[in-house]
Amino acid sequence: MRTSAMGDVAMLPHALRALRRAYPDLRITVATPKLFHPFFEGLGVDFLEADTKGRHHSLWGMLRLACEAHRLGIDAVADVHGVMRSATFRNLMRLHGARIAHIDKEHAQKRRFIRQGGATAAPLRHTVLRYCDVFRRLGFVFDDPAPALHAERPNPLGPRPTEERWVGFAPFSAQQGKTYPEDLSREAVRLLSPRCERLFIHSGGKAEAAFAAEMERTYPNVTALYGKIGLAEEMDLIANLDCVVSMDSLVMHLASLVATPVVSVWGATHPGLGFLGWGCDPTDVLQADLPCRPCSVFGAKLCRYGDYRCLRAVTPQMIADKVEAMLAIRNS
Repeated sequence: MRTSAMGDVAMLPHALRALRRAYPDLRITVATPKLFHPFFEGLGVDFLEADTKGRHHSLWGMLRLACEAHRLGIDAVADVHGVMRSATFRNLMRLHGARIAHIDKEHAQKRRFIRQGGATAAPLRHTVLRYCDVFRRLGFVFDDPAPALHAERPNPLGPRPTEERWVGFAPFSAQQGKTYPEDLSREAVRLLSPRCERLFIHSGGKAEAAFAAEMERTYPNVTALYGKIGLAEEMDLIANLDCVVSMDSLVMHLASLVATPVVSVWGATHPGLGFLGWGCDPTDVLQADLPCRPCSVFGAKLCRYGDYRCLRAVTPQMIADKVEAMLAIRNS
C-alpha cells in the first residue's frame, strides 16, 4: 500500500521488480489511486484502487478498503506508506488474519542528517531499499533491485529523427524549496534550447503551465507538455529523450523508471536523505554545499533567509554545461 505522494509511489516499482524476479508466481496487488497505475506497467501486478479522496477517505473508508482486500484473498500487507491511514488499513487487515509489515521511515535519522548537514553526514538508506525491507519482514528473501533497463516505448509525439537531441526540463515541484526560481528557469531554457533540437517543459497547471506556454511561444524548438499528454504518455516520451533536467520531484523518478539519464537539481532537500532517483548517477547531481542545507526532508520549510540561496547557487550555466556533457556522452 502506497497512496501518495507521486514521487514516492513511483519508487515502489523498483522494489516490486526485485520481488517479482525472486518470486515470479507471487500474486501482488498494489493498493494505490488509479492515477498511479502507469508506474507499474510490465510488472504483472493487480490493483486495488485506493480512492482516498472519495469512498476510502475516512475511517469507514479504510474499513471498506480492508473488506475489499479481504474479498480478493489478500493474506499479507506491506505498508510502505507508514501514515495513519495506511496503519488503520493494515491493522484492519490483521483482524482478517493477514500478516502485516510496515516501513521504518527513520524520522530520527533524518532529523540527525539535517542537523549534521548534507556535506558531512553519512547518507541514509535509500527509500527503495526501505520498501524492500518491508517485503523482507514478511519473509521474502531477494536481492536489492538493479537499476531499470531501457526498453523501447512508443513516442506519443511521433517519430524522432535519430540525429536529433531531445531534452526534458522539469523545474517545478509541489514545494518552493524544490522549485527552480522562475528567473533562473527562463535563463536555463535560453541556454538549453540551442543545445538540442527539441526541448520539452514538464509542468502542472496554473502558473507552471503559463510559464511553459510562454517558453513555447518564445523558442521555436520548445514544447510545453501540459494538457497535451497524460501520465502514461509522459513516461513514454521521457523514455525517448536523451536526458532530463529535473528537481527533486516526480519527473526524476519517472526517468529512473524508464532508464533515461537525469541531471537532478537539489535545493532545500538532499539526495543523502534517500530520495535520489533509483539508478540515477550521483555525479549528475547539481547541488551547493551550504551550511543551511538541507533544511527539511521534503522541501516544505520556508527558507530562513527568504531567498532560497541553495537553489540560486545552482546556476543555469551549470545546468547547461552538465546537459551538454551528458549529450556528448550519449552521442559518442
